[in-house]
Amino acid sequence: MGSGGLSRRRFVGTMAGSAVGVTVPAATACDDAPAPADPADTATSGTTTPEARPSAQTESRKPSGPHPLYLGTYTSAEGGGTGIGLATYDPVTGRVTGTGTITGVADPSYLALHPDGRTLYAVNERDDGAVTAVRVADRKVLGSRGTGGAAPCHLSVHPSGRWLLSANYGTGSVAVHPIAASGALGERTDLVTHSGPAPGPGQEGPHAHQFVTSPDGGHVLAVDLGTDTVYTYRLDQKAGTLTEVARAQTEPGAGPRHLTFHPGGRYAYLANEVDNTVAVCAYDAGTGRLTIGEEQSTGTGAGTSYPAQIVVTKNGRYAYLANRGHNSLARYAVEADGARLRLLDTVPVSGDFPRQLALSPEGTLLFAANQRSSTVSVFQVDEDNGELRLAGEPFASPVAVCALPL
Repeated sequence: MGSGGLSRRRFVGTMAGSAVGVTVPAATACDDAPAPADPADTATSGTTTPEARPSAQTESRKPSGPHPLYLGTYTSAEGGGTGIGLATYDPVTGRVTGTGTITGVADPSYLALHPDGRTLYAVNERDDGAVTAVRVADRKVLGSRGTGGAAPCHLSVHPSGRWLLSANYGTGSVAVHPIAASGALGERTDLVTHSGPAPGPGQEGPHAHQFVTSPDGGHVLAVDLGTDTVYTYRLDQKAGTLTEVARAQTEPGAGPRHLTFHPGGRYAYLANEVDNTVAVCAYDAGTGRLTIGEEQSTGTGAGTSYPAQIVVTKNGRYAYLANRGHNSLARYAVEADGARLRLLDTVPVSGDFPRQLALSPEGTLLFAANQRSSTVSVFQVDEDNGELRLAGEPFASPVAVCALPL
């Protein structure tokens, strides 16, 4: 797990319920929807999943019409795609229909939408890393900008809609790009490389894996697998520059990968890829400091597994974790207003190597992008008990590493 750069990410990507509760400790901080896109052209061929019988809960909501679904892939991988995949999904049944591809975007392994719904952004996960903007209305590629690092694997849009944040895994740095009124990207305004602390056990350097904004909008946080650290920055929203304000370190060798906030904004959940754990974190909006709690189980047992992404339901009652290797989704009850996760069970993901998870805007469907089986599994989510039910056969999508339902 310790080799670096893009080759490491490709290596991991092509390799092969009891109740447990943990509460965040006392505050001992570690210092240091948008308008939906137009549905894709139905003239392009695509496969579909069998319809699943809708639950009473989803029947009562009856969202109308197909919703857009964007799919990330590796264009340079064997069996990979040719750009950003286009599809639609039925918000009641979960049925997915493929409709085409946005070509001209290299290795778009992670996707994000502008808050106004008009522009889609993708990383270009290559040694010479870049980020690309695509206009949703006509799917025109608006251009790319270099991230200043290698193998960018995550990006997000600041809630203001003025800044794009990206994480360079290969070189352990985070970048900021301005967003024009058209949605196009300007030249990079800042690049920060994580030069400390020293790399964790088995790591040769920093590996930035995620860059997100806190729910209060006051800080941006970067998760670095290589240094076992979550960095908190203040973003100057006029200049687009970063100032570090705090650091929180995991257990040595944890390899933190992905941080997801509870809707209440006071707590977050950290998936640790290398030591196969999750942790509840307390967040102080005033200082930006994160307090990482005790590590706990992913529900995978003694086998080899790498947690990928954790998502939380809109009502804040349940959380789901993708387990690569074990090929399952762990279901947690969220308790004590977000301060505690209680493992309920795991369910098979019906795919191989679930790289990324996403909930539909209504929260009634969960999408899992399965990298090694080149499929996207769709689950119906029971709002009352958080149970997941597979919504038909998984949808075939080349080297599926990201699903973005709108």
